[in-house]
Amino acid sequence: MKQLFITLTIFICCFAAQAQQLTLIVRDSASRQPLPGVSVLNTGTQKGGATSNTGIFLLNRQTSGSAHMRFSFIGYEPASLEISFPWTGADTIPVLLKAQGENINEVVISSTRTNSRIEDLPMKVEVLGQDDMEEESGIKPGNVASILGDLSVIHIQNTSAVNGNNAIRMQGLDGKYTQLLRDGMPVYEGISGNFGVLAIPPLDLKQIEIIKGSVSTLYGGGAIAGMINFIAKTPGPEPELTVLLNRSTLKENNANVYYAERYKNTGLTLFAGATVQDESDVNKDGFSDVPRLRQYTLHPRFFWYVNPNSTLVAGYTGTIERRAGGDMQVLSHEADNIHQYTEVNNSQRHSVDIQFTRRQLYGGTLTIKGVASLFHLDNTEGGFGLRANQGNLYAEAAYNKKSGRHNFVLGLNETGEKYRRAKGDSTLLNNYTYSTTGFFAQDGIDITDKLLAEAGIRLDYHNVYGWYLLPRLALVYKPVEGLSLRLSAGTGYKTPAIFTMQTQNIAYRDLLPLAGGMEAETSQGLNFDAGYHTSIGPVDVTLNQALYLTRIFHTILPVLQADGKYLLANQPYHANSAGTDTYLRLEYEHLELYLGYNHTTSKYRDPAHTFVPFAPRDKFASTLAYEIPEKWRFGIENSWVGHQYLYNNQLAPDYWFWAAMVSRQFGEHFTVVLNCENVFDARQGKHEALYTGSVSNPVFQPLWGPIDGRITNLSVKYTL
Repeated sequence: MKQLFITLTIFICCFAAQAQQLTLIVRDSASRQPLPGVSVLNTGTQKGGATSNTGIFLLNRQTSGSAHMRFSFIGYEPASLEISFPWTGADTIPVLLKAQGENINEVVISSTRTNSRIEDLPMKVEVLGQDDMEEESGIKPGNVASILGDLSVIHIQNTSAVNGNNAIRMQGLDGKYTQLLRDGMPVYEGISGNFGVLAIPPLDLKQIEIIKGSVSTLYGGGAIAGMINFIAKTPGPEPELTVLLNRSTLKENNANVYYAERYKNTGLTLFAGATVQDESDVNKDGFSDVPRLRQYTLHPRFFWYVNPNSTLVAGYTGTIERRAGGDMQVLSHEADNIHQYTEVNNSQRHSVDIQFTRRQLYGGTLTIKGVASLFHLDNTEGGFGLRANQGNLYAEAAYNKKSGRHNFVLGLNETGEKYRRAKGDSTLLNNYTYSTTGFFAQDGIDITDKLLAEAGIRLDYHNVYGWYLLPRLALVYKPVEGLSLRLSAGTGYKTPAIFTMQTQNIAYRDLLPLAGGMEAETSQGLNFDAGYHTSIGPVDVTLNQALYLTRIFHTILPVLQADGKYLLANQPYHANSAGTDTYLRLEYEHLELYLGYNHTTSKYRDPAHTFVPFAPRDKFASTLAYEIPEKWRFGIENSWVGHQYLYNNQLAPDYWFWAAMVSRQFGEHFTVVLNCENVFDARQGKHEALYTGSVSNPVFQPLWGPIDGRITNLSVKYTL
């Protein structure tokens, strides 16, 4: 009886205490999702705190007077709420925060150089956001290849059965026409962009932004097919610690740690990760389909909030990677006179970046940023060695200002690339030093409330290949609520590059140095996009239809010479890529469905009308997910790749790729994910042998499909 009395007393006290408090729940105004970590301040008492993981802040009731509450959160417009006491309304008060373009879309600032909200941009922007990164970190902790490949417009191609490298294709074009950025800066140029480029752990990312079509005016030459910008996390109002462990059936082990904290005037983010994977021969032909991998990554960033209008960010990224593949007997240290072939790929990637932002400078924002990187490669294939050092430098100063109906950007940048052969290099390639100085200007004009035009121009000078003028024009028209029509046209160029997916496929041992007198490839691109967002009853609907056309002149291709070597040369014909991309997103309560279809025809205008190899004409992708908030999440996805051509118009087999995932959250801190990739074991090795020739001197087939088979992984994530 006494225990019952004590229990009832405690319950009544707790209930009475709760009754003495109001529950303020803060949500995103668009998605209605709770916002954790929102700063809440009572301006009268100067006391406050932050919302919980479920977006809740408890406010003590008063007998009289009022409470003036102010809510602020990075990426959202501040909100205010006045509560008069005695309060007679509901005990739970909703507070809606509206996304603020200047902050929440920092990726937009980095990628478009304006402070516009994403829905107002003339260019179509696809964003894989924080939720996508959090989920992917438990599915594929070691890289971003899988999540990018989920989009119908992007095709990820494995370029080597031995070293496991990947290439990105957008709009049916070779990977060299897609520009990759890290926090708005190009750090994947030259040889450094051809080895391990997608080995970026999702846990380290805030979001990924994809712009389809030519954006060379913004960032220079290479962004002909599109651009992908990987944006790192920044410190939030509350400290963050995440520890993730993962193990897969293909002997892959991942251990990642992320920590972030903002202090009064400073902040820190730190990512450290390790991937250890042993070699595996999936199709039992004696050669590895998955290489032995040892990869270690460190990425600290330091933030100094000089004053409310000035921020300085400095960071370092270091990745050490060792890959080994080839004859399984050799990898098991049992080499003999016949079993001798291996490929070893050791690399180091180091970069230091800095960015200074000054807001409210004569009514605008000045951004000065730069990155210096060093890439070292030691690649041994059989008895052939590709050994090199490459240094890259990028520096930029840009000023953005909104004035009346105008939103203009002016800027200068300098890009440098220095390639040097290292001791023991067996190639015939030459050293080179490239530098490009660019000036760019852009103006966005709100012609009416429904029509926005954006015009840009870039002038580049390349120290070897001369001057390039790149104009661009984009329009967005919103005739009715929820409907956006976008049209953009732009030009681009790509200077002759020795390290591309094309040269990887033919092997560097047979590649001749660049000849004198070559011209840069130039391009013209046209993109149309229609997007519609509405609600049909309780169902949220997003429908998007895109059309695109790209034409590349002075196309550079490897040409077989009489001595069996290959020489890169401009061709007398151009390349065309034309296609359509359609996707539909449906959301009903906690159920999400994505359907995407891409059809692209990419051809060279040679007499044989040769298809661009490894560019699927058709790709279908879908994702279905269901969530029980704070407990379960289930997902299933698939893609169909069809009508993919190899060299000389050879047609590769079509294939389906399926994946399934279940995630369980335990309390506020632990999440366990069980994931299966390639559920039905689609493999190129089921259709053909992956190599020809002898065991001692194998010739590997070009890869058009998966080779690593079905993979199941289990991850455990702890978040504080």
